[in-house]
Amino acid sequence: MTASTELAPADGVPAVLRPHAEVAFAAELEALEAFDAEEGRPRPPRWRLSPWSVVTYLVGGTLADGTVVSAKYIGSRRLMEVAVATLTTDRALLLLGLPGTAKSWVSEHLAAAVSGDSTLLVQGTSGTAEESIRYGWNYARLLAEGPTPEALVPSPVMVGMERGALTRVEELTRIPSDVQDALITVLSEKVLPVPELGREVAARPGFNVIATANDRDKGVNDLSSALRRRFNTVVLPLPTDVEDEVRIVTTRVADLTASLSLPPVSTAAEEIERVVTVFRELRAGVTADGRTAVRSPTATLSAAEAISVVTNGIALAAHFGDGVLRPADVASGIVGAVVKDPVADAQAWQEYLDVVVRERPGWGAFYEACRDST
Repeated sequence: MTASTELAPADGVPAVLRPHAEVAFAAELEALEAFDAEEGRPRPPRWRLSPWSVVTYLVGGTLADGTVVSAKYIGSRRLMEVAVATLTTDRALLLLGLPGTAKSWVSEHLAAAVSGDSTLLVQGTSGTAEESIRYGWNYARLLAEGPTPEALVPSPVMVGMERGALTRVEELTRIPSDVQDALITVLSEKVLPVPELGREVAARPGFNVIATANDRDKGVNDLSSALRRRFNTVVLPLPTDVEDEVRIVTTRVADLTASLSLPPVSTAAEEIERVVTVFRELRAGVTADGRTAVRSPTATLSAAEAISVVTNGIALAAHFGDGVLRPADVASGIVGAVVKDPVADAQAWQEYLDVVVRERPGWGAFYEACRDST
């Protein structure tokens, strides 16, 4: 599907629910590409943008011609510079962090800005097979013709090597160890042997791998030392302050409500700040003023979960309410996000409601809504 058809509206409704990054932000990428040409900024082989423009695309900024580039990652610019610099070398990039720290989001936008294509993706699960990293076969043709180039089914990694493009591997540590190790030859030798055809695929300049991993998973330590050495690890932290987290949630909620064609609601800013405050306090185990210790639940309570809670609340307010986002609209979503363990989490949440929320000025309606939803 082409970029033009992917975004073609039908009666004002986007053709797809979530266009790829290179399609959704095509205008920004084109502006940055033109900026590179005017400034004469050097680009590595087969990169669409210069490393400076890739970072600007991620963290946002205003170009000399007045073009505003939106921020895709709200956090340290230096962290993004380290990630982009890694991709200019022969080292692969591992984005590591807690759930909801934008690892997949950053991975997708890096691939869009560097290669103009974020779709070369291996989704890691416990059932991911070696064929997803190496190659597979069209078995009907294999049986009829034997091993031929036409019967071979290339993996996203092989396609990335042939094109000189970035390949993404999501949730690397969820992939079985023996399958993970199929990457070792690719990352160290930059070749992928195909012994059945008596040949090998050599990576073209521009090829590299961006992997993501969740450092809360038990499997995070299962990377072999040989594979770990092939990666430069960049740890994506949780937002450092409430303003950054509110900005992240607000931006993504606006994007989601637009793509879902949800009617606009009022007072969303107040409820977003409330949800973010609750999540941050429960994560930290202490209230924002540092005066009251609280029990942390087992849930991660990331910005991604806050986005989901607020978006669900907006849907309730828009379709079943009066168009005003109220505490009752987000209460059930918060309870569902916090209480994962029906015993320990429920107790921690009840204590937080009684000790913190009930005593907080202006939070009475939220307290009652949460009590009713528990």
